[in-house]
Amino acid sequence: MPEISLFYGIRVTMYYEDHNPPHFHAEYNGKKAVVEIENARGFTI
Repeated sequence: MPEISLFYGIRVTMYYEDHNPPHFHAEYNGKKAVVEIENARGFTI
């Protein structure tokens, strides 16, 4: 998975041609979240 950013231990990544809606993944300290780009709505996975 391509890493977009890594700051303060938060890893932000996006998959190329991943499912819709457009979103990014964030991971910190073993916790994972997916954030929709259009509405900035997030949920944990």
